[in-house]
Amino acid sequence: MATATYRLRALLTWTVLAAAILLPLAAAAASPLLQWRQPVYIAAGFAGVIAMTLLLLQPLLAGGMMPGLAGLRGRRIHRWTGGLLVAVVVVHVAGLWITSPPDVIDALVFRSPTPFSPWGVIAMWAVFAAALLAVLRRRLPPRIWRRAHMALAAVIVSGSVVHALLIEGTMETWTKAGLCALVVAATVKVLAYPRSRTRRRRQTG
Repeated sequence: MATATYRLRALLTWTVLAAAILLPLAAAAASPLLQWRQPVYIAAGFAGVIAMTLLLLQPLLAGGMMPGLAGLRGRRIHRWTGGLLVAVVVVHVAGLWITSPPDVIDALVFRSPTPFSPWGVIAMWAVFAAALLAVLRRRLPPRIWRRAHMALAAVIVSGSVVHALLIEGTMETWTKAGLCALVVAATVKVLAYPRSRTRRRRQTG
């Protein structure tokens, strides 16, 4: 009975996760704003959408909340997914650079008139910093590394979500909002868990 319940929960979890990832991608692919756009621009836009879906996977993998991917396996995939996140962010920025270098320069130096630009730039640098931190993991004390990694994760998610919500572009409004809400919820759950565990220890100690 317990095995059947676990399998049902696993099936529901993977179904919801697949819907959360595929629906925004499908809605973006059907966007009328893609008409007459250059392939490089479309690739850059979809790289941004993929980056948002990866931000949903990252906390779930780190927190061991994906059925069948807990423990060491989940953490290993978390590292690979982090590398993929860096790659799609580079593709996103590079594609926008090819289509409009002045706009990218204005964004990077925080003088762009668009309100979503600074949030995206902050999230981008936080992604790169998190990747560098991952490379240096063995050289840092575990507690310091963990706190720095969690802080960067919070910056990445906050910046990315605000960046995505402020843009009226490829992503469809409701599927984008739903994905962003799930990203925030998953991240908050993982980041808050150590605090909750510490609080329970203090209460029982």
